[in-house]
Amino acid sequence: MNRFFRIAFILFFLTTFCSGEVLAKSRKKPDVPQEVIHLDVEKNEQVKNGIISSMKEKETDEDLIKDGINDNIDTEFSIFDNIIDKDKDKDHPFKIEEESLFGRIYKKKLERTSIPSYLLREELTYKYKKGPVDKVQFYGAYQGRLGASFTGNDYDTTYENGFAEVGVVGDFRDKNTDFKMQLNLRPISGESYFRGMISDIYIMNTAIPHHKVIVGNSRNQIGFEGGASSYTLPFAARSQIARNFGNVRALGVRVVGNYSLADYQLALNSSDRYFHEFFPGAEFTGWVNFKPLGKTDGRYGNLIVGGGLNAGRRHENYAVGGAYVGYSYKKFAVNAEYAIADGYNGRTFNANKATGFYTTASYRLTKRLHVLTRLDQFDPNSDISGDLRREYTAGLNYFIKGQALRLILNYVFCDNQNMRDSHRIILGTQILL
Repeated sequence: MNRFFRIAFILFFLTTFCSGEVLAKSRKKPDVPQEVIHLDVEKNEQVKNGIISSMKEKETDEDLIKDGINDNIDTEFSIFDNIIDKDKDKDHPFKIEEESLFGRIYKKKLERTSIPSYLLREELTYKYKKGPVDKVQFYGAYQGRLGASFTGNDYDTTYENGFAEVGVVGDFRDKNTDFKMQLNLRPISGESYFRGMISDIYIMNTAIPHHKVIVGNSRNQIGFEGGASSYTLPFAARSQIARNFGNVRALGVRVVGNYSLADYQLALNSSDRYFHEFFPGAEFTGWVNFKPLGKTDGRYGNLIVGGGLNAGRRHENYAVGGAYVGYSYKKFAVNAEYAIADGYNGRTFNANKATGFYTTASYRLTKRLHVLTRLDQFDPNSDISGDLRREYTAGLNYFIKGQALRLILNYVFCDNQNMRDSHRIILGTQILL
């Protein structure tokens, strides 16, 4: 196993350097087609590019406000706003510096952690002179987890794929319509590979001010963390209510509204999961966040109070309700979420009544190093006593390049009433290209 990881590590860097040289050489050839031109989607940050900052680098109040608790209603779509810049590129071609790929990545200044950022967004963003599509950006994402589990005298080591995804986002020429297609390369337990392969495939329209209308297969906002982007989760794994009730895609129509004091998502979907049936039943999902401090420019921190409902029928009725509160001030953040279900339609349907909650606290030691802890409880069947599952987690996140290049260390103690307690240490790596 150790030999395998050493070989994989060497191959990764060899591939990186070689691809950098190939890309640099290919740009010097005069016969490169001119129909596709690289774009400068982040010129302001390019000017500020520098070497990796030290552990002692201090954060300004503006930095902390930008990376306060994110309401997550709009985080899933931040890739459209922050990667494909509709206002700044102005159709001007962008000439990438003639240096190695590794050198360009090293110089990039990616520090925000509340939204996804991508190492190769300039290199993989293209503009087309003809056709209905104005520009597109390709991306890839991978998170691997090496785990060591202890249950009594038993010891086990595992390696898991947190996610392995490739995709493309694009902007049509009308400037109000975007699209996203994303494939999941990791097999999903209990599903055929091709059913689990399609994750996002939708069209989004932004013609209505403060709103987005999404048609297609997209992430369903079931709970706060259950509807959050995988790329910005604080821990290696989601909370138990998010794992069981949420973290799914659904086919339908969704409306997202975002204002300074409130935002919301409303969706009407098919209750199907992973394309087993076209329409086994209808499903409604709604979530609303209130932001009482939204007009104070973060001077008193960021406060979010939210709640929502996921209800429908998948051959049987189900309903999941939830409530959330989160507050962040400067380097400190704390949140809590509660959910109750009378049947739930997560990755698999379950008719049980269930409840759960979690609470998380975190502190930013530096821009790059965050410490956090979580208490997480789940009751999988409220009609049966003595089956509570509690997880106590302590973690470290080191953001080398924001969420684009991140190291994760978690320790989890599982206190189970109807099975043996266990300990687990998780070392994770995340890379967004």
